[in-house]
Amino acid sequence: MTLTQHDIDQEIAAERAAYDRRLAEGGPVEHQPRRDYAPYRSSVLRHPKQPPVTIDVSQDPELVELSSPAFGERDITEIDNDLTRQHDGEPIGERITVSGRLLDRDGRPVRGQLVEIWQANSAGRYAHQREQHDAPLDPNFTGVGRTLTDGEGRYHFTTVQPGPYPWRQHVNAWRPAHIHFSLFGTAFTQRLVTQMYFPSDPLFPYDPIIQSVTDDAARQRLVATYDHSLSVPEFSMGYHWDIVLDGPQATWIEEGR
Repeated sequence: MTLTQHDIDQEIAAERAAYDRRLAEGGPVEHQPRRDYAPYRSSVLRHPKQPPVTIDVSQDPELVELSSPAFGERDITEIDNDLTRQHDGEPIGERITVSGRLLDRDGRPVRGQLVEIWQANSAGRYAHQREQHDAPLDPNFTGVGRTLTDGEGRYHFTTVQPGPYPWRQHVNAWRPAHIHFSLFGTAFTQRLVTQMYFPSDPLFPYDPIIQSVTDDAARQRLVATYDHSLSVPEFSMGYHWDIVLDGPQATWIEEGR
């Protein structure tokens, strides 16, 4: 049976009603999505099928680093956080500035942390060899950047507004515009991955990925706010988005907790 958007809409409504019942019966607020959230079919394909591998670091605390991916082949440069300056020409699309703070559960800044982003171009296509969307590539936009948080825990990126794109989970499935964020602690094993969305996107009600964050307040924490003070005159629009790593106000993280 081919899934339609109507099928997914009904499942999303059923999951929301079930969550409301759990709350009414005294259940806890669910800040993180359930791994068995039915409308997000491809989530099952992303889950590990084997238990985690335990590495004994009692003798050598750095042992885990011997089998983990590296952060990169070079140091961060002054244009790594400006995705509009990484090629010879100008990328196509609306230029935007995205900035915010990386915070702990008590609102304290998390300093000197590696923040990476990746995104689709303005036509909704990733510069990836396995990309199947037939929207045009932009030779002047690769869609990846990175930076370190400053003394106030602040990060800053200049990029272009990503476009929505189809993802084929069901008939006429479209993802809202978003930017992927990767956050590192002191080791690769502390990596956290999440997504930032843009305000008032009409695709929010139809997307089972963002709707898998069933709690309204938790889902809203994934949406940036327009910040005119971050806009650059004659150049870019500005968006503000803080990322909270832990606690009751934590930002949704893909691997759950």
